[in-house]
Amino acid sequence: MAIVIKWCGIDFGQCLMDPSGLRNRLVIGDICKELGEPELINERIRRYRALKEKYGSYSIIKEAHKDEILTYVFDNNQEAMELFSAKEQEFLKPAPGVEEALVYLNQQGITVCVVSELKKTLGPVGTDVVTRFLQTQNLMRYFSRVLTPQGAINLRDGSVDLSYKGLSKEAGTMYDRIAEDLLYQGIKPSEALIIGDKILTDIDPPRKRGFRTIQHTGYINFGASEADYTISNFSQLKEIVQGETDV
Repeated sequence: MAIVIKWCGIDFGQCLMDPSGLRNRLVIGDICKELGEPELINERIRRYRALKEKYGSYSIIKEAHKDEILTYVFDNNQEAMELFSAKEQEFLKPAPGVEEALVYLNQQGITVCVVSELKKTLGPVGTDVVTRFLQTQNLMRYFSRVLTPQGAINLRDGSVDLSYKGLSKEAGTMYDRIAEDLLYQGIKPSEALIIGDKILTDIDPPRKRGFRTIQHTGYINFGASEADYTISNFSQLKEIVQGETDV
């Protein structure tokens, strides 16, 4: 039986965004060569790998600790960081089936948002890794807002709701705020869906608050969870999710 929903929130790193095409050694090597610093290639690659060991994955670094790429990997070299941000977009791709699923969700009348752990101070749309990715991949049109611990970005007018600032997915405070927002719109948590890969941040906290949940295992499978469903390709959403328009 299909999940009938009015709202859907999708995690960014390793879920909506597939980093499998990213080749960090090539990206960092190209940056160092372009800056005339080829002798720093191996050291900067070593530092970037050290950050991965610290935080668990490159996607988590990009989403939640990008400031350390600037300060630790590139020694506060702002030009290097700007090159990194530009070059990584050449390799990052949407997860398989994403656009097909987004078209379907929009057709079903379901509001779609990104729910991210982005910790970079927000600037204009397109200056952070999430909205830049949506712009580059021509996916912005499918989403209403990007919800982050730095604020909620309205993708229609660029305004930022700072009531989300300081909230956390893992602690569940992000989902508490989302539930408040949705109830104001007449949507219950049971009529809302969270899709993500990480059990501790994307599945357990929203499930405990009454949201429906789907675990995405297309890039990394973090093991069995209590999610309502598990998918490996976003195109599978068409088989298990529908809006009220089809009820």
